[in-house]
Amino acid sequence: MIARAESWHAALHRLQREGVPHVLATQVTSAGSTPREPGARMVITADAVFDTLGGGTFEWQTIEAARRRLEANEPGMSLEAFSLGGRSGQCCGGFVNVLLEVFPGSPVTLALFGAGHVGREIVRLAEPLGWQILWHDSRDDAFPAWANEIPRLECRRTTDPAAAVAELPAGSHALVMTHDHAEDRALVDALLCRGDTASLGLIGSQSKWASFRSRLRDAGHDESALARVRCPIGMAASPNQSERRGGDKTPYAIALASVAELLPLTAEAERPDQRGLDPAELRATFKRATPGT
Repeated sequence: MIARAESWHAALHRLQREGVPHVLATQVTSAGSTPREPGARMVITADAVFDTLGGGTFEWQTIEAARRRLEANEPGMSLEAFSLGGRSGQCCGGFVNVLLEVFPGSPVTLALFGAGHVGREIVRLAEPLGWQILWHDSRDDAFPAWANEIPRLECRRTTDPAAAVAELPAGSHALVMTHDHAEDRALVDALLCRGDTASLGLIGSQSKWASFRSRLRDAGHDESALARVRCPIGMAASPNQSERRGGDKTPYAIALASVAELLPLTAEAERPDQRGLDPAELRATFKRATPGT
């Protein structure tokens, strides 16, 4: 475990901007002698902690509980109760309740292949959406200098399409728009072979997709797999393809349509564990957990 000098509030702000999974641990009640007072906080990631709840065995148990939740990808809140003379084996003799709030990181990963004009506009448009963006290109110096200033963006120079695809998180949304048709086809082939992308879009014309489709079918991909590929991208708002051919073909317009097409694909149904604990349930939990009530 790495303890960092960064304060919990600075770490919380940074990790949420970067989309890194983390847990905010807050001491919410205490009875008797305890290392810290209610309101003390710390932030926990898979490999680091920021600030402290006072140290000792109970803090280690808090960290372990938080990391179990992170590993299980369990967003939401839970309450941990510690008797400092019982469960934690400390000599303070007090009692502490710690609220764990689990933030699983960016809910959407966009794997973008190609740092050309359209790719750059897509990155700019997607930045405020909170997505984790993995930006790939095989060329030297393909990425603009401003890319270093964008949170949740990772630039990867990759010359092996299969290796680049193998490194993607499961459930990524992929957009393929490199400078080279052979590279595009190799990427689509690898993405279809992997088979666990949440969505797959390819830039290009109907004739490009017809050529790709034939070769991908010859490579062993069946019709159900090929049907998962959207090409041309950015057509959801304008299904009449003849309109698209006569419409705005500037990089910004194509990027805007492509991001708009992704939005309903990345939408998640509301989950109860993301709405927080019901106040009545929280009060009942505290009553059961606090001695002497």
